[in-house]
Amino acid sequence: MIANLLLAAGNATFWLPEGKSTFAGEVDSLFYFIFWLCVFFFALILGMAVWFLLKYRRKGDEPVSLPSKHHDTTLELVWSGIPLLISLGIFVVGFRTYMDVVTPPENSFEIQANAQKWSWSFTYPNGYIDSELHVPVGRPVKLTMSSQDVLHSFFVPELRTKQDVIPGRYSRVWFNVTEPFEATVFCAEYCGTNHSLMQSPFIAHPQEEFDAWLQKASRWWEGMDPVEAGALLYQKRGCVQCHSVDGGGGIGPTFLGGFGNRRQFADGGTGVMDENYIRESILNPRAKVVAGFDPVMPTFQGRFKEEELSVIIAYLKSLSGK
Repeated sequence: MIANLLLAAGNATFWLPEGKSTFAGEVDSLFYFIFWLCVFFFALILGMAVWFLLKYRRKGDEPVSLPSKHHDTTLELVWSGIPLLISLGIFVVGFRTYMDVVTPPENSFEIQANAQKWSWSFTYPNGYIDSELHVPVGRPVKLTMSSQDVLHSFFVPELRTKQDVIPGRYSRVWFNVTEPFEATVFCAEYCGTNHSLMQSPFIAHPQEEFDAWLQKASRWWEGMDPVEAGALLYQKRGCVQCHSVDGGGGIGPTFLGGFGNRRQFADGGTGVMDENYIRESILNPRAKVVAGFDPVMPTFQGRFKEEELSVIIAYLKSLSGK
């Protein structure tokens, strides 16, 4: 067990998964140095406390206290100087690692990341949007991130990187993956009811494989039945996090049997769920809020192509058999 904990970065341990980024080794080395330093001093202090307890316990009629020195300059310098030097060493190494982690190279491949309750979406340089994060191996990748609603936090444990995503401003994070692998993007900041479900697949490809994936993925709906494409898009864009398709409850109204039927709105009005209503609800979700639900859905304006809106509508129509 102890031997495993002392292994260098690159191997999974009890405490950390296997590191897969170029700076994972630096982060792990500093983590384990501090960890074992704490273990050492914990054992030292606890051991000395037990030893003093046994050595200086009162025995019979012996005096309660014994005369002792009130001042020892050498001892004070030692117990102040050693922790100071250790702390300065940790600071220097930690600062250098921090600067590496927060300073992306100029040739980084940039992806836009958007967080919202309760899903991630990633926009690639060619305009393609996906709920999965695909990246090339051996090339620096920079994520420019924003939030549509509340505070979120991007976290992939294998990359040894975590960054808050703050409403009203952009934040960024970068990494350079060392080998192909698959993992999960988590939200590490509690963001509401379905926080634990805010997860997206992370896939690292060799460069040629990534280029081929991106070219094909950009027109993923071509050759598919509209309903099938809409069902897939419904999952990929995180609609399923809030809207059920089986009549079950959720943050938003269910879509089962909804198309073609009249809905009651929070402002007292009513309207039929048709193609225009679905389109408006995606692009301007607060225009007609269904009664009994809070207006928490963010806008998807500029994030859905017309073809994608069409297949989503086709899928929702299919749930009513119309």
